[in-house]
Amino acid sequence: QVQLVESGGGLVQAGGSLRLSCAASGRTFSRYAMGWFRQAPGKEREFVAAINWSGASTYGESVKGRFTISRDNAKNTVYLQMNSLKPEDTAVYYCAADTTARRLLPLPDFGSWGQGTQVTVSS
Repeated sequence: QVQLVESGGGLVQAGGSLRLSCAASGRTFSRYAMGWFRQAPGKEREFVAAINWSGASTYGESVKGRFTISRDNAKNTVYLQMNSLKPEDTAVYYCAADTTARRLLPLPDFGSWGQGTQVTVSS
């Protein structure tokens, strides 16, 4: 099981930016597929973005062109840069890891999850 700790959430005005970070345990982080998901109150969990070992990425439709996922293998960290934020982006954002997936489609079966970080976008 991979330990994941998210940080960087907070309150921001619409149109603003935030960068989320997720620090992961493990010596083979560079091989992990990493993902970001979010869940708003009363809604189902929604896929946001994922990145694999090679740096290939995929995004949910609602965030394409606004969010960017990246990774720093030297720091065992994955990031989610969120620009042009909207009130509908308000949610708890979760980091997830899959230690064996090579491809992103279909989405990996992420088996490890962080505790989440709250992002609130005011209008």
